[in-house]
Amino acid sequence: MTDPVQNETVSDRNSRLYDERLRRYVTAMRNGKPDRIPMRPFVAEFAAKYAGYTCQEVTHDYEKAFAAARKCAADFDWDAVVGNMVYVWTGLTQAIGLKYYGVPGIDVPPDTGFQYHEPSEENAFMQPDDYDALIADPTAFLFNVWLPRVSSDVAPIGSPATYRNNLSFLKGGMAMWNYFMGFGRQVDLLRTESGTVHAISGILKAPMDILADKLRGYVGLCMDLHERPEKVRKACEALAPHLLHVALSGADPQKNVPITIWMHRGCVPFVSYKHFNEIYWPTLKPIVLEIWRRGHQTLFYAEGKWGAHLDAFAELPDGSIIYHVDQDDVFEVHKKIGHKFAISGGIPNVLLSFGKPKEIREYCKKVIDSVARDGGYIMDASAIMQNDMSVENMRAWTEFTHEYGVY
Repeated sequence: MTDPVQNETVSDRNSRLYDERLRRYVTAMRNGKPDRIPMRPFVAEFAAKYAGYTCQEVTHDYEKAFAAARKCAADFDWDAVVGNMVYVWTGLTQAIGLKYYGVPGIDVPPDTGFQYHEPSEENAFMQPDDYDALIADPTAFLFNVWLPRVSSDVAPIGSPATYRNNLSFLKGGMAMWNYFMGFGRQVDLLRTESGTVHAISGILKAPMDILADKLRGYVGLCMDLHERPEKVRKACEALAPHLLHVALSGADPQKNVPITIWMHRGCVPFVSYKHFNEIYWPTLKPIVLEIWRRGHQTLFYAEGKWGAHLDAFAELPDGSIIYHVDQDDVFEVHKKIGHKFAISGGIPNVLLSFGKPKEIREYCKKVIDSVARDGGYIMDASAIMQNDMSVENMRAWTEFTHEYGVY
């Protein structure tokens, strides 16, 4: 009797693999038990290293970054990847002269990943007396006040228009359209070339993280939390509807893969329990609930340590989020919220970068035997993987998960 799998075309094979991987990934994210543990490594500059590019090359040319992600997905036989975790593209940042990124080969060495320029309190892109304008109309404030401050080309409102100012909007709009429209094709190529699932769709940030990351800076926000907490709360409330709109605008129409929230400095000890409970969480939780009401999960990419707030996250409906473990103890997180939500990550980046393959296998075995025993687990490193990651260790990690992570 002829085995139909042996006679399938490459296109049929990749279509079958895609269906299998999507089902595996979605089942695990819904806290179920698939056929085996899905692998979803968030590879950034590692993909460049593996494909033979520098950090500068994949930052300057997003097509190289896309190709590097596809090569990793195909060669390592992963279930899901992000189309490009090196999300800063020089063509976009330079189109309007953005000041808050350090770009490889321009602001930082060519084989260093892009960086953020943290403003000092006095040079923050939003000043304390700007709160009322932000609260009254976030869009107008960002366009009229914030944009000229973060761009070296955009002229402030009231000053003479310049050629560079006018051209920056044309260049910026074209660059934005070109880059983000490229992701649709990347999703299709991942599916057709290797049967790989695009891991996420849509982006969310907490309102308070927007203030800390892009407006007031961390130091400025900390001062505001003590000197004008009511202004901070009202600003977060004003930003929330816009952040919800952005998240849903990029969401998966099929409602399979999650919207991702990149969680930065809204946790203890960066802020106090009081400020988390009174400002951060009350202005984020309604957004997550509305996303869930619309049928989408949210991936809580909890960068750093968020274990102090697991009780707050447990207030969310069962299955509404996937909780990604960075520096928290993955075993303790599983005990605390594993009955409600799927868990991803928890494999230390230091181990994957500098450990021995034997050590990696031993650690992953403990995670699989404990955290992943009943399903609801997605294999990933603790944090986004940069170019210090070992190729040998990546292979050992992948092979062990494929072999041992079968239910």
